[in-house]
Amino acid sequence: MPETFANLAIERDGGIATLFLDRPEKLNALHRTLWHSIPTAMAALDADPDVRVIVLAGKGKAFCAGIDLMDHAQGFGGGSLTGGEGSAVAKRRQLYDDIRAYQDTCSCFANTNKPVIAAVHGACIGAGMDLITACDIRLASAEATFSVRETRIAMVADVGSLQRLPRVIGDGAAREWIFTGGDYSAQRAREVQLLNDVLPDPAALRVRAHELAAAIAANSPLAVQGSKHVLGFASRREVDANLDYVAVWNAAFLHSEDLGEAMQAFMQRRPPVFRGQ
Repeated sequence: MPETFANLAIERDGGIATLFLDRPEKLNALHRTLWHSIPTAMAALDADPDVRVIVLAGKGKAFCAGIDLMDHAQGFGGGSLTGGEGSAVAKRRQLYDDIRAYQDTCSCFANTNKPVIAAVHGACIGAGMDLITACDIRLASAEATFSVRETRIAMVADVGSLQRLPRVIGDGAAREWIFTGGDYSAQRAREVQLLNDVLPDPAALRVRAHELAAAIAANSPLAVQGSKHVLGFASRREVDANLDYVAVWNAAFLHSEDLGEAMQAFMQRRPPVFRGQ
């Protein structure tokens, strides 16, 4: 199996494969290359019979700082996320297709046959939340912070958090996190059951993630993978239908004046002023 994927690193230890987001100079913010390389790497790991458990982690100071806004600035300005020309309708259709493809990047962790453990340190913002809510188990070090940031940049989160976070932490807590776009500590994330455990530091996090992965890998892969499939049977269909709905919504409404203001404020390092237009 090829082990080289753009801005990703894979480390193996027996039946455990650790997939690292490897763009530390940008705090593992997801640019277009990463959005496309993640599902390719996950498909390879899913097809490898020697892999029994996957650990998702990040290199450097943070797990994931969210979507790379500068890399996607042109798309947020009125085009598709990946660029392209055409009529207004063609651009909206391309945006819909782009959103669905980005949704597949997050869903690949839920749809793989292998259990996936997210090991979070540092910031886990926006798209980072989309990734970890698609994982089976989530661990974090004590300094980790979590945020569904999209409302603060005039966006409706559209690649998984709205569909999966309420299933993990409950409806009321999820609405608070989503509507405020606030930053929450690892301790608070543990209280609302986003996390299975909080470890003292990143080193302890790595040890705990490996221990848990090893305990899972020791079991029958047929039984473990069958259990994951059955546990997710109903939610997969409901989540996908909701993902399609939000893709249609954002294809129509993403390019607002508020979004333009959010991008300008981000580049000018000032608070945005939203007018609901």
